[in-house]
Amino acid sequence: MNENKYASPEQLRYAKVLNLGVQVGFILLVISFILYMAGILKPLVPVSQLPKYWGLPVSEFVKVTHAPTGWSWLADIAMGDELNMLGIAVLAGVSAISTVAILPFFARRGEKAHLAISVLLVAVLILSASDILASH
Repeated sequence: MNENKYASPEQLRYAKVLNLGVQVGFILLVISFILYMAGILKPLVPVSQLPKYWGLPVSEFVKVTHAPTGWSWLADIAMGDELNMLGIAVLAGVSAISTVAILPFFARRGEKAHLAISVLLVAVLILSASDILASH
């Protein structure tokens, strides 16, 4: 029996996984920012050149700096300014991971509606992150 009178076991699991994912994502962002600002990793766009690009529309920024779009940042993950995308990806994906973590609760209890909705939610999140539906 659940001794916590405020949250169900699946809510607690979701919260724990979400909390861990947010902490990992934040730590990755801090580390990547420090590596970028300290110049430890060579950047795609040097910090000193950023002010001249700040006012550009995204399409122009990408054209001028040759910045990767979509998931192509993975090919440049060793670059100081592209490494921060890893932390962003973790933060963006942690809700899907948290939802996957609670699927066994719904399956064990035979809660087919909750299970189906959760699986569809994860599928939509993965599909939207995949860039398959993007118009180019």
